[in-house]
Amino acid sequence: MQNWNQLENNDRQALLQRPAMGDSQNLSDTVAGIIAAVRRDGDRALVQLTEKYDGVALSGLRLEKEKIEKAVAALNPQTKSALELAYANIRSFHQAQWPQDIRVQTSPGVICELKHQPIASVGLYIPGGTAPLPSTVLMLGATAQVAGCPRKVLVSPPNKDGSLAAEILYAARLCGIDEVYLCGGAQAIAALAIGTESIARVDKIFGPGNSFVTEAKQQVSRIAGGPAIDMPAGPSEVLVIADKEANPVFVASDLLSQAEHGADSQAVLVSDSEALIKAVKQQVEEQLDTLSRKDIAIRSIAHSRYILADSMTQAVEISNAYGPEHLILQMDSPRQWMEQISNAGSIFVGPWSPESAGDYASGTNHVLPTYGYARNTSSLGLMDFLRRYTVQELTTEGLQQIGPAIMQLADAEGLDAHRQAVALRLQALDGENVK
Repeated sequence: MQNWNQLENNDRQALLQRPAMGDSQNLSDTVAGIIAAVRRDGDRALVQLTEKYDGVALSGLRLEKEKIEKAVAALNPQTKSALELAYANIRSFHQAQWPQDIRVQTSPGVICELKHQPIASVGLYIPGGTAPLPSTVLMLGATAQVAGCPRKVLVSPPNKDGSLAAEILYAARLCGIDEVYLCGGAQAIAALAIGTESIARVDKIFGPGNSFVTEAKQQVSRIAGGPAIDMPAGPSEVLVIADKEANPVFVASDLLSQAEHGADSQAVLVSDSEALIKAVKQQVEEQLDTLSRKDIAIRSIAHSRYILADSMTQAVEISNAYGPEHLILQMDSPRQWMEQISNAGSIFVGPWSPESAGDYASGTNHVLPTYGYARNTSSLGLMDFLRRYTVQELTTEGLQQIGPAIMQLADAEGLDAHRQAVALRLQALDGENVK
């Protein structure tokens, strides 16, 4: 436990640091090499890298429809029902986010419009690793489906059977995804960005992943004419603000539900009650023994933080400085603090709102900015799958209204052709001879 008021500024900043993501230069060089290999060798590179990193020798990259149907048929009804409930809630929340097109007459005869259109092709990266993540398929796929994206491409590392978990495949079916490819890591991101013989390139890439995936997304986003990406993201994280009335059992369970994501995840508790912090630490130790992913959670909890603040106001200030991916408010009248919170990816209000709800089935999107990006990056939503564009139409009256101002501004910037494009039209309207 660290007492915030007993720390110097440098120590405070160090306390709020995320776990290091490793040798950044080595990571960057490795990913650049993988992208170059995919650019040079296409499918052959994907197959070779899949065997190298995933230990699976593939005969083809696209998962055949027959295999998908067979896997889905074997999925138990209870899991199907749970996925269907989550899918319905996610669709409901994201359908409500549809923006309204705008049409404004800014001057007589000058019409300006703002319109929205789905992105034509999107790549959805679903991490593999120690557990299948059908929830991420729903978060990305259902949102792309609501947006009306015509082409949705799912990539994910194959399991040892050379396939994907049935839960992932059923979620993909719900979301209308019919392109499913067996590749993961930086090589999958490269394939989505550059294209190979089997995988046509996409316009935007979505989805969380490890440090290699994150680095690959950032590198391909810098390719001239290359894809956009949803957001930079690091390891997952949670910060809980709790007062003396909070239930330490609930608080500990929230910290551990984050810790079991991965050894590089981070869980932070900020409280104005020393007694509460001690009770939570005790509960963490007790609940750890009940977890199947205990080893992972122990490594994550090793860089957890327990911070003692002198008030709830200071606790909120600490949270804003950290900018957590997930922020849980377990204090008296939590809604009264909402307006003071400036940096958080997603907020969970009150004792009955565990982070697990947002991760799976409440309806909000669990693809969120991590590693402090909540200060300037939004949680994933429908708008991320749309592009907006503007339209303008001028009548003769409209050009006469604003034409002189346009020419004056063009003169001020020394752009003669801009001025002439207006002047020639105005001369034509005045009936003058234009050569």
